Amino acid sequence: MIRVASPLGNYDLEGECMPARRIRRLVLGATLLTAAAALPAGPANADAAGLDRFYHQSLEWTSCADATLDAAGAQCTGVRVPLDYDNPGGRTLTVAISRIAATDPSRRRGILLSNPGGPGGQGLRYTNAVATMLTPDVRAQYDLIGMDPRGVGRSDPVSCTIPVPTMLFSAGFDLFGSARDTAVAAALATACVGTDPEKARHITTRNTARDMDVIRSAFGESKLNFYGASYGTYLGSVYLQMFGEHADRMILDSPIDPDRYYVGLYQDMGPINEYALDDWAAWAARHDDEYHFGATPEQVRGFIEDLIRRSAGHEIYGSGYLVDEHTIPMMLLALLTNPQMNQNLAEVVQMLDSGVSGGPIDMDQIKARIVAAVPLDASAMAAIMCGDKAAPRDPAWYYANVDAARKTQPVFGAFANNITACAFWPDPVEPPTEIHNAATVLIVANVHDTRTAYQEGLALHGDLTGSRLITLADTRVHGAMRPGLSPCVIGIVNTYLDTGVRPADDVTCEPDFSWFPS
Repeated sequence: MIRVASPLGNYDLEGECMPARRIRRLVLGATLLTAAAALPAGPANADAAGLDRFYHQSLEWTSCADATLDAAGAQCTGVRVPLDYDNPGGRTLTVAISRIAATDPSRRRGILLSNPGGPGGQGLRYTNAVATMLTPDVRAQYDLIGMDPRGVGRSDPVSCTIPVPTMLFSAGFDLFGSARDTAVAAALATACVGTDPEKARHITTRNTARDMDVIRSAFGESKLNFYGASYGTYLGSVYLQMFGEHADRMILDSPIDPDRYYVGLYQDMGPINEYALDDWAAWAARHDDEYHFGATPEQVRGFIEDLIRRSAGHEIYGSGYLVDEHTIPMMLLALLTNPQMNQNLAEVVQMLDSGVSGGPIDMDQIKARIVAAVPLDASAMAAIMCGDKAAPRDPAWYYANVDAARKTQPVFGAFANNITACAFWPDPVEPPTEIHNAATVLIVANVHDTRTAYQEGLALHGDLTGSRLITLADTRVHGAMRPGLSPCVIGIVNTYLDTGVRPADDVTCEPDFSWFPS
């Protein structure tokens, strides 16, 4: 008998190379859930007039009751939307939005709605970050609108009933580890969908795009301007496809290939994060006198791979977080986002090494740093991704991909190809959106992005035939619109928002290397 720790408790493994009785119960339960939750999606042809009360509602602005937003002069309100747009007379949700008003009402040209990514990222405060990237001329013209998408934050959040800090795990080193993650994925799906399957199944990107159009109309605007990062580029692309006649100036930063969302998107994260780890390892080797991971990049990588191996026999659980071979790759990936987090990652590795070696470990500090780097709601992430597109169902399919990826992706292959709750989720209520149009948007893609591979940006550029592509060269970073990173990128985006003028051709921008740590 083998005892395996997980965020859901300990499992006894006996006979087969997995917790046979428990995994069968969980998988069977999730399979039955998939069938039981196949609820009617509502009338096929809802009366369009039934949406009038949403599209023409009045907005009542109040304090945001949030120190950061209040200090920025923001106001907040809730926008009523139907849970199911095919059944507008049924249940409703409230989508929370924030507004920082245009600084010159005489020059105001509309609203600029933003999304920080995820899926599962809260957007009310994101207006503050967006504001730091905009020139005074742009700020004069736009109300900056933040939004917690449906199911997220203040917008009638989806809530799973088990304390899992993430829906994404690495599969470990063998079939035992893959079996454990299959059990966790099945349990997560059951917990997320079982309580309120109707709600869970309608927390989707297409419905969030519909909510955005309701927000546009509630402001009395004929057009919507948009800045989306990461998953926000997929949301923006879906809005373009569904409501192109209402789309105006749109910036898609760190883009996703709609055809690879979301299983292929995560598979692409494996190779690009192996590169990112090597880049960080070169920095850590230059600082070996401080961190002692190794004097060469190869030694630092060896230290990291050994740390993950050692963690398999020294699991640590505390503050709702588990440290083992299933979670350390996710923690590394979270902190490889950009070079300015190099020191942060090194300090987390030191803490992990101490804990795995039997020494002290501050789990509260580790949790705080990971959550700060990836502030996503696991419940909402699961609902949105799994509700957008059906995933392969067979656990063996995932394990075969994991096993193949290990050969060239020793740290992240088992993470990027692992099974998730989506394998046990009910079928989506509608097909995914096919993105093909000639919208004149601005796409910004990073050659060494750590979340959305550069080739995904190229693919989206091909899908949006009227788009212009801005490439940020030679930069390991996710999200190119960062103060100080590239004046070239910032300038092009602000000119576009200010005047509507884009470069005549695709452009490659260089970073300002003073932004990078030594």
